Amino acid sequence: MSNNNPLLQDFNTAPFSKIKTEYFKPAIEKAVEIARQQISEITNSSEKPTFANTIEELEFSGAKLDRVTSIFFNLNSAETNDAIQKLAQEISPLLSDFRNDIILDEQLFGKVKAVYDQRKSLDLNVEQQTLLDKKYKMFARNGANLPEEKKQQLREIDKKLSKLSLNFGENVLAETNRFELHIINEKDLDGLPKGVRSAAKQLAKSKNKEGWIFNLHYPSYLPFMKYAKNRDLRKKMALAFGAKGFHNDELDNQENVLQIAKLRHEKANLLGYSTFAEFILEERMAETPQKVEDFLQELLEKAKPAAEKEFEELENYAKELDQIDRLEKWDAAFYSEKLRKKLFDLDDEQLKPYFELENVINGVFAVSEKLYGLNFEEVFDIDKYHQEVKTYRVKDEYGKELAVFYADFFPREGKRGGAWMTSYKPQQKRNGREERPHISIVCNFTKPTDEEPSLLTFTEVTTLFHEFGHALHGMLANSTYPSLSGANVYWDFVELPSQVLENWCYEKEALELFARHYETNAIIPQEYIRKIKESATFHEGMATLRQLSFGMLDMSWHGIDPSNVTNVKAHEDQAFEPTKLYPDVQENCMSTSFSHIFQGGYAAGYYSYKWAEVLDADTFEFFKENGIFDRETADKFRNSILSRGGTEHPLKLYKEFRGKEPQPEALLRRAGLIEKK
Repeated sequence: MSNNNPLLQDFNTAPFSKIKTEYFKPAIEKAVEIARQQISEITNSSEKPTFANTIEELEFSGAKLDRVTSIFFNLNSAETNDAIQKLAQEISPLLSDFRNDIILDEQLFGKVKAVYDQRKSLDLNVEQQTLLDKKYKMFARNGANLPEEKKQQLREIDKKLSKLSLNFGENVLAETNRFELHIINEKDLDGLPKGVRSAAKQLAKSKNKEGWIFNLHYPSYLPFMKYAKNRDLRKKMALAFGAKGFHNDELDNQENVLQIAKLRHEKANLLGYSTFAEFILEERMAETPQKVEDFLQELLEKAKPAAEKEFEELENYAKELDQIDRLEKWDAAFYSEKLRKKLFDLDDEQLKPYFELENVINGVFAVSEKLYGLNFEEVFDIDKYHQEVKTYRVKDEYGKELAVFYADFFPREGKRGGAWMTSYKPQQKRNGREERPHISIVCNFTKPTDEEPSLLTFTEVTTLFHEFGHALHGMLANSTYPSLSGANVYWDFVELPSQVLENWCYEKEALELFARHYETNAIIPQEYIRKIKESATFHEGMATLRQLSFGMLDMSWHGIDPSNVTNVKAHEDQAFEPTKLYPDVQENCMSTSFSHIFQGGYAAGYYSYKWAEVLDADTFEFFKENGIFDRETADKFRNSILSRGGTEHPLKLYKEFRGKEPQPEALLRRAGLIEKK
């Protein structure tokens, strides 16, 4: 098998068309074997441990395994099926065992520690110092100093956690896929724009059904909630969306949530930390749970009065317009959109014709060219995992190839919801040779229909810019070591490159590069640009409160001892109490589908979005002072932040770029929560 298995042969871009699902497990088993051999060469070496023969060798070991597993787990997110999901359940414990075998290897740790103990006398550059510190902590923070019995406990916990996390994600995807709102009566479509109706009709047609079908994927769900006049149907959709993993059936996630939270806490205790948040935050800019709590509390105090005022205005508007008794969660998007249209004479349907997906892609490329001199060429000779995926070669202004870029834009049954950036190959330098990265962004945007191309809402436009900001962090990486390259940075720093790029979506200079009517090619009217900017802070208080509520829910699971929590819903309600505006919906529970913290990497880290907003608002103020396309400022951001990855502490990198520490006032000014300068 190994001779014919394309995953075990040398390849540059991933050979998707040659890969069969059954190739993955033997490839991963073989890659683990190769990695074990590389590790044993380090541990069995009779040479005195040095930075080169221990730390660097450890860093570059397991490269084949990393590549094969990145392909596998990326497919499990973007193009999964029952066979891949079943395989993930078999592969995850195997990888967990292998990781623990390395981390709990006393002989290997002894060699790493020997180098670490003489670090002050070694002539290491900054990146080498960071790598040494990171490798030592990889062992010390993950049980290398534990007695054998506790090491075994840790192994069992990690194995269980990897399986529970997979179960959680599979249940959320299955729940998302199994609900359909099938409409036969055209009157039930009242309020829905033509494009939304067309997409729903096409979905029904693809399932050999009459009428229109709406589901819980964002391009279907969000416009329905925003425009459908039928309040009962909005309620039905909202209840289905909010009850994912909360039906007391085979797809229920309540036990998974409780088990994950408790096992994480148990792991933290084993490692000498009082909570999982304390363990995680030691390696974050925020440093401690108390700092996160204080940060969230400070923003809550600033945002809550504005949010309560906005909510009262919205509720009064809804009562006045439709005589409803009280504003419910399924009314939020509907009446917000109506009020926004009334106040600013602007809605998504007016804007969408100016945001054809192809134009927006070209727009984000044009912005990147003006800022960083990048060129993107779509190519058709790179293998891909689905026909909808687009592939590009990325070059700098001198023609040097910087990256391969994959873009996957539309929802499918095998793709999880949301949007994310990932990598198929890391950037690194070794033996005088540099490997450039292969970066991918995956989104779930409105599909083209028979009647019109893919037209994005303004929110989808900002999402594309957001994920592309992450992609730039990967593409412009210029590190020696793969684990410090690109987006491998502290978790509360990783959102800075993505969130800062969203700012260009609100600027006239940038919008005029790509916002053109898909039929007439007319540039977006100046009046619309003015309204986009004016409406940018609309309901910002409520939006801030919503984000804070997610951060507080995350900390409520990971900043305490959850051993006594038995009721997921009751625990969640308590966590949401300080940020509550809408009446509670008993049938709904967010934790059971909160993939960011129970499946993704955001456990004890959801606050990072708001933390990074402070950084991005402060960063963009600097750009605006010098001009949003000022090349000198862009070069500074590229050289201090984007290209440096995790090679130094992020606060040091940020101060190098900005000349000072980030100030939260910039965010509060942008959000309209304090007066502008």
